[in-house]
Amino acid sequence: MPDLLVEHHGVQVLVCDADGATIATEQDALDHLVGAAFQGAELVAVPAGRFDDRFYDLSSGVAGGILQKLANYRLRLAVVGDISHHLGTGTALRDLVREANRGRDVWFVSDLDELTARLGSRR
Repeated sequence: MPDLLVEHHGVQVLVCDADGATIATEQDALDHLVGAAFQGAELVAVPAGRFDDRFYDLSSGVAGGILQKLANYRLRLAVVGDISHHLGTGTALRDLVREANRGRDVWFVSDLDELTARLGSRR
């Protein structure tokens, strides 16, 4: 399935293809995600498997750089899918996920149904 722009509860969401390119660097985020803003997306839903493992290792700085790039373009991010195997590596990622899910700019959700429900509850 190609990337698809859809609307959920009044929010334009770019749902990214699970088989798309790996996002391993800030430049990858610019190349593959930031174009969504120019398509009218407010939020980009990226399958968890699209991110390189370094994204989940917060000491690498990859996640921070990518999240900053998205924020610069006023794009929200939903990481969609099971990241439990990354959560066992330390507390920093668990803390990030917990704090992010309390906010509105970055969410970690299990599937697109959970994302849709969260968007509906934020109206």
